[in-house]
Amino acid sequence: MAMKKFINDPATLTKELLEGMVLANSDIVELVNGNLVVSKTLKDANRVTVVTLGGTGHEPAISGFVGDGMLDISVAGDVFAAPNPQVVIDAIKLADKGHGVLLLVLNHAGDMLTGNMVMKQVEKEGLNVRKVVTQEDISNAPRSNSDDRRGLAGAIPLYHIAAVAAKEGKTLDEVAAIAQKYADNMATIAVAARCATHPATGASFGDLGEVDMEIGMGQHGEGGGGRQPLKTAKETIEIMANALVKDIPLKSGDKAFVMINGSGATTLMEQFILYKDCVHYLEGLGIKVVANMVGEILTVQEQAGFQLNLAKWDDEVLARWNTPAYTIAFRRK
Repeated sequence: MAMKKFINDPATLTKELLEGMVLANSDIVELVNGNLVVSKTLKDANRVTVVTLGGTGHEPAISGFVGDGMLDISVAGDVFAAPNPQVVIDAIKLADKGHGVLLLVLNHAGDMLTGNMVMKQVEKEGLNVRKVVTQEDISNAPRSNSDDRRGLAGAIPLYHIAAVAAKEGKTLDEVAAIAQKYADNMATIAVAARCATHPATGASFGDLGEVDMEIGMGQHGEGGGGRQPLKTAKETIEIMANALVKDIPLKSGDKAFVMINGSGATTLMEQFILYKDCVHYLEGLGIKVVANMVGEILTVQEQAGFQLNLAKWDDEVLARWNTPAYTIAFRRK
């Protein structure tokens, strides 16, 4: 079946996407050097700043979370591709206000390659940078081998927690430690019911047939080994939440954050049902849900499915979460 998307030229997808995003949100962000989405609050920042990198095609992630109280700069690569290391170095230099820069990287091969090359170069240049990697996908490696885990939507709330710590006047080492602690206390698993197509090539990420779903599928169609007949929302949540609770681990009396991240073609009706089922499941275990995100946060084009992210929270994290933020895709009063 031919791809049906409202685009102009596959070769200019990223350029047109970023131009449109900035035109629509010119009060929040500006575009620098073609693919740096920069918060307009950066010019007045007198603190640690926060930079990330990653491919486009997952909107609103990642650049939709640039703004006051989250990311200072997002370095956008082409669709599902990491940006060039030199562009990230340029972003770090632009972001640095004399207090150092936190570089946040999702664990995917291209992003990690770029991030590692960047860190080698900034060390040579004497720049004050710390890198934190998010790697919370439980489907492709045990916690004991977390370096092999993919980074999924759990990076998004971490952006806010880290940025608020920076606004509090924390040092770069302190902000990095807070971000790392958050990363260590969360876990994510995804499920897909229908796969996406690459918007530049029209290539399908796979075929799950008419009646199957796959628990554990990655953001770019990577297999998770959990293919099975489609189940109800409640049954699916029980499988996924049970695995996450064991991995973190969460226990009775703990406070938790719940994210239902729609992958692109899952309706809000479905997402709210899933969220309700997750809250009830956790309550049954004596776990209190204190905050949430529900909606399309980090998508995979028109993939049908969702990511479930759980995190163990304490009062300090909750207070940071409740601090105001204003970005393209995240408004916290």
